[in-house]
Amino acid sequence: QITVGKKSWRLPPLFMVAATQNPIEQEGTYPLPEAQLDRFLLKLMVDYPSPTMELAILQLNASGEQLGAAPVTLSQTSLQRARSEVLAVTMQSRLEHYLVELVCATRPGSGLCPALEPLIAVGASPRATLGLARSARARAWLAGRDYVLPEDIQLQAYPVMRHRLIPSYQALADNLDNDILIAQLLDQVPCP
Repeated sequence: QITVGKKSWRLPPLFMVAATQNPIEQEGTYPLPEAQLDRFLLKLMVDYPSPTMELAILQLNASGEQLGAAPVTLSQTSLQRARSEVLAVTMQSRLEHYLVELVCATRPGSGLCPALEPLIAVGASPRATLGLARSARARAWLAGRDYVLPEDIQLQAYPVMRHRLIPSYQALADNLDNDILIAQLLDQVPCP
């Protein structure tokens, strides 16, 4: 169920919430509090298109064609089946421990990654652990595997944790963004 103002609506079993952050023209908008950001599974970074892609955009626009492939419509049944298949992807115990250690190492006072401690004011929550496990499984499933590899965890660490870390004043002063902190985390926590 979702409530906006004084009105509530019942949501279907499958739904998605997407939001955008535009780094310019933010007057009158406010950043989401950390507790609300934590509820988003991923934070994806979308950069400018390459010159080749931009030329393709220009040419398609001039021809009046639509960009991208034809829309794909999936039934709720097929989405539920895909979700079940993703959750059935196996993750070895040693990879579960690695994943938990990565998330816990972001927390000040954990002692798991001493070099990062002065750079992170607030670390990732248990939602990050759950999100990283789920998205690593999804990445493996999309690659046609029924098992998770360390690379699945490492690549998904960025979109799962980049909005869940609050850098310290020292990190901000040193111009270290969250992707740099995550790269250091992956470099310092031993991979099994």
